[in-house]
Amino acid sequence: MQTYDFIIVGSGSAGSVVAERLSASGRFSVLVLEAGGSDRRFYVQMPLGYGKTFFDPAVNWNYKAEPDPGLAGSADHWPRGKLLGGSSSINAMVYIRGAREDFDAWAAAGNPGWSYADLLPSFKALEDNEAGADKWRGVGGPLHITDCSNAVHPLTKRYLVAAQQAGLPFNPDFNGASQEGVGIYQITTRNGRRMSAARAFLRPAMKRRNVRVETNALATKLLFEGKRAVGVEYEQNGETRTARAGREVIVSSGSINSPQLLQLSGVGPSALLGSVGIPVIQANENVGANLQDHVGINYTFKGRLPTLNQVLRPWWGKLRVGMQYILTRSGPLSLSMNNAGGFFRTDPALARPNMQLYFQAFSTVIPKNGERPILTPDPWPGFSIGLSNCRPSSRGEIMIRSKDPRDHPRITANAYSTNHDVDEMLAAVKFVRTIASMPAMAEIIEEEVLPGPSIKSDADLVQDFRKRSGTVYHPVSTCRMGPDASRAVVDPRLKVHGLQGVRIIDASIFPDNITGNTNAASILTGWKGADLVLEEHK
Repeated sequence: MQTYDFIIVGSGSAGSVVAERLSASGRFSVLVLEAGGSDRRFYVQMPLGYGKTFFDPAVNWNYKAEPDPGLAGSADHWPRGKLLGGSSSINAMVYIRGAREDFDAWAAAGNPGWSYADLLPSFKALEDNEAGADKWRGVGGPLHITDCSNAVHPLTKRYLVAAQQAGLPFNPDFNGASQEGVGIYQITTRNGRRMSAARAFLRPAMKRRNVRVETNALATKLLFEGKRAVGVEYEQNGETRTARAGREVIVSSGSINSPQLLQLSGVGPSALLGSVGIPVIQANENVGANLQDHVGINYTFKGRLPTLNQVLRPWWGKLRVGMQYILTRSGPLSLSMNNAGGFFRTDPALARPNMQLYFQAFSTVIPKNGERPILTPDPWPGFSIGLSNCRPSSRGEIMIRSKDPRDHPRITANAYSTNHDVDEMLAAVKFVRTIASMPAMAEIIEEEVLPGPSIKSDADLVQDFRKRSGTVYHPVSTCRMGPDASRAVVDPRLKVHGLQGVRIIDASIFPDNITGNTNAASILTGWKGADLVLEEHK
């Protein structure tokens, strides 16, 4: 059994950052355990290739949630990255920090050091924003952020005009002074390749002699001496192995795997642990509870102008954009499916936006088995306007089914389980139709394909979004941060309540979900968490 100063379980958006920062001085030895394999795969590195990784078991946990009454009984597909970089290696790459008010609420809930003013210097330090430095943006950091303003499909500009005709302001930077309005999304790429957390942080760290990364290493439980975590047991190549941590074990396994690993280790709801025969090390009812996620839906239209469907569907189109990408690292394959979007309020009386928009210059109504049909869109000119809720009030949970670490945990999302979430989504889908009815869009729309013009009444609209909605892959809060051990799993320094030698550093610690995509805030959590560790280990 080898001993390291720090053991990091998980190489995802936060874990990669923690590994880089803890190893930078050369004073500490760091072991990173990753259950998956390498990120050096063509469809991982090619930005639009995530359509191919959406169901690929080689890089994806392919979780499935429990049948959900709120989603008309459907069992939602939950992709999560199982490779170096974690979900940052298979996500849609949209870079949204979250709203100032989100982080200020974290701090106000008893988490000092987590306000927007506290975190802004860290955001700027980790960023290398192609749009340039200003009061809010940073340059020179490890994470390159691409400005796509001059690369998006021409139809995107019509969407932006229509949204402004519907009353939304144009917003040049959702990570700037405010979030409200519509604009072009910034994405985490560099020179046409995905800029995952592995590429930005872990790969540089792996060049250091004090860093060891073990892939295909499934952590099975944390090892304790009394209440102190002293190591990790893991399986690799059919063998059970152990590693000891001289200073700390850091769990960065994400909002599904972090609570799962704690529960497998005897940290969690005592009744649950007893029911599967796991001795209780530390009882905490919040481990796996308080699950929050953003839920979204697309409205799809058939257009009178060519869309990316005409480019990406025919063999000759695939050949052309493929050659363009290989030769110049540009074109549609170098971008996210979400060219643009925005944030709006479903009620003018709200203090800030509660809904997020997405514009996609292609459509995928016709499914294709084995992949998300991004690279094989519909045979007619189609496009979609999507949306998701930003701060839903519904809460779910993630709980182990057995003591077998290979057994996927039970994911109970409870989508649309409150009247609040149903009412705001109803108002939101009506606003999507308002955007589509504006002159800039209406003049090029032949018909609404989904849900279609026959869906008119409130009851029909609600029934439709229950049937067609799904996760937008932003689960958080299953090991939430807070000062009170009766309501949280970790304290404001990310130490697990009631234990020593173990922290959780990933999106599972979010006290509440943020307004927007969660990857940027997950990376920030890794940066901030590493600061907290380094403050205590000089």
